[in-house]
Amino acid sequence: MRILLLGYGKEGQAIEKYLKTHEKSAEIEIWQDFDRQEIEQRDYSPYDIIFRSPSVPPLGLKNESSITKYFFDHCPCQIIGVTATKGKGTTCSFIKALLDAEKEDAYLVGNIGEPAINVLDQLSPDSIVVYEMSSFQLWDLKKSPHIAVIGTIEPDHLNVHKDYDEYKFAKANICRYQTEQDYLIYYKNNPESVQISEVTDKPHKLTYPYEIPEDVKNAIKIPGSHNLDNAIAAITAVACYKNISPDEYLQVYKNEIINGLGSFKGLPHRLEFVRELNGVKYYDDNFSTNPASTRVAIEAFKNQPVIPIIGGRDKTNYKDLPEIYEILNTKSVRIPAIVLIGESGHELANRYQDERFILTKSLEEAINTAKNAAEKEKNAIVLMSPSAASFDMFKDVYDRGDQFKNLILSLN
Repeated sequence: MRILLLGYGKEGQAIEKYLKTHEKSAEIEIWQDFDRQEIEQRDYSPYDIIFRSPSVPPLGLKNESSITKYFFDHCPCQIIGVTATKGKGTTCSFIKALLDAEKEDAYLVGNIGEPAINVLDQLSPDSIVVYEMSSFQLWDLKKSPHIAVIGTIEPDHLNVHKDYDEYKFAKANICRYQTEQDYLIYYKNNPESVQISEVTDKPHKLTYPYEIPEDVKNAIKIPGSHNLDNAIAAITAVACYKNISPDEYLQVYKNEIINGLGSFKGLPHRLEFVRELNGVKYYDDNFSTNPASTRVAIEAFKNQPVIPIIGGRDKTNYKDLPEIYEILNTKSVRIPAIVLIGESGHELANRYQDERFILTKSLEEAINTAKNAAEKEKNAIVLMSPSAASFDMFKDVYDRGDQFKNLILSLN
């Protein structure tokens, strides 16, 4: 059997390791460092199976697969799938925390956890998988999870998807193939989430957010109304897993819910509190790579002055700059200074003449500039929420976030 791996990132390396154990006679070829034109022109006829990496567009071939498709074909247990433009990792983590509080045999996989293929041999019919699913993983999926959660959907990854409609179509695969025995949970305040939920009328449908008891709210340790919504989505998903209503779940399992939600302290680089120095609190929100996520991050601090650090590699041909600038002029939060960094930060300064803008050339300069501006205010927040990708100055978003945290921790 001849197998081609298109791409050799985290998932490509995981599938190679798995196949070498389970398909010992297979001849595995790896192809990386290619562009889209080369993908379209290659001859795939010599291969029995082609595994594409998540960011490689589907080829439309009969023998094409991916880790996600392979996992769904071989997983022996129920899957809770979660998708959104932002917030899916936090929602998945809340779900895993609730399941752990009840001693379930739960596994967290996908973008946030490890590649799904790594846990396949550990699963039994009594296990439960929580799968964070990007548009790339959903792109050509022909099966849907037993429980699907759709959070807020906003334009993203349009440098890979040909347009927003293709992005939304990919997202919709999370519920497109559900049956009457399945559950679909969607965010009722987002038109795109509602629109995607309408691609099927087969599953049981539930919406969120809704009111939950104050003591359950108070158990949530991470700031922002969006994280309250993520927690409510998680509560709903676990209620569906138990085949009971959210109300019954909250009544019967309140102590477990409080313990579960309280055990989750947040994800790295997602509105992560780093430290407080000289009356200023520093937050790392480097996973914010689009305006929607930056908006919710800024609005999490309505009662304090916020000094945001904005900018990075653009993903939209600068089409999102008007939205970013509109966010920076929100009436609900006082923003006395704005520190700009990276390609999109400099373009923002070119397009809009704003006396609050301070251009910087490095992350260290941006942090020191934000520190100086914040220390002139009372109880200020320094928030790095770039609203752009990281590849202009950093290896990836983790590298950007780690460098930010290390520099913050070195301040004195």
